[in-house]
Amino acid sequence: MTMLLDAIRTQIDLLSKSEKKVALTILDNPQLALAENITALAKNAQVSEPTVVRFCRAIGYEGWHDFKLKLAQSLAVALPGANEMLAQDDIAADLVNKICSRSINTLLDLRNHLSADAIQKALDVLLKANKIEFYGQGTSGIVAADAQHKFFRSGVPTVAYSDPHIHSIAASLLQPGDAVVAISQRGGNAALLRSVQLARKGGADIIVLGPSGTPLAELATVLVPIDLSFNTDPYTPISARLAHLVVIDILAVGLALKRGPEFRKKMQNAQKALQQFDMQFDSFFR
Repeated sequence: MTMLLDAIRTQIDLLSKSEKKVALTILDNPQLALAENITALAKNAQVSEPTVVRFCRAIGYEGWHDFKLKLAQSLAVALPGANEMLAQDDIAADLVNKICSRSINTLLDLRNHLSADAIQKALDVLLKANKIEFYGQGTSGIVAADAQHKFFRSGVPTVAYSDPHIHSIAASLLQPGDAVVAISQRGGNAALLRSVQLARKGGADIIVLGPSGTPLAELATVLVPIDLSFNTDPYTPISARLAHLVVIDILAVGLALKRGPEFRKKMQNAQKALQQFDMQFDSFFR
């Protein structure tokens, strides 16, 4: 499936009754919806044409033509095998095809739907932050640790917490000028929500990397929506984590670039100093 269709699934409970009819019609047969004009789609969904337009706007598009273009892009990039279930009797060639195709499709979907405006807003917050804290639990805790590993090179104090008790305490100590990057694949973890609420209460900015239309998304100062499906099999989170890791890379490199040539010179000096001890700085710039 595609991120666009997954975004519809995520937000479907927020739609009106008539808008939900449009959503279900599209989800039932995306290829047919793509082939139809707005009049035919409205007829199939048993709604009016203005309702179709309202549906498109409700999920973040300017109108029917904008939505249809994005749907076409999503369906066009899908590789064969990406949606096939993994089976016990799969041979190595099957595993290579299915898992690689699934990961490639995830990244293509991410490229086509990741909001450049949201990325820019997140970078603006990160650039002025006195301190950046990354919160995530389970597999998202792994992403948080990776983020801290990348971001500390930017010269801003950073830390990653995956223990809910620890990030709750840390969040309660934050103040204006600090930033939290909350990472979640589902957007409803109670402990993470509690910590984000505490951070907001202290005046910190909240960047959420997670699905739209969720309780966590509602708490964001800046939402970077990553809408992925969890309705296929237990191995789907592998691709979901890959999408989050790529967004972290985009933000980390973007922040490093925004800090300008003087910062780049510091990174190069640090790399030279470490090379004297036969250690690698692993700079963004090589």
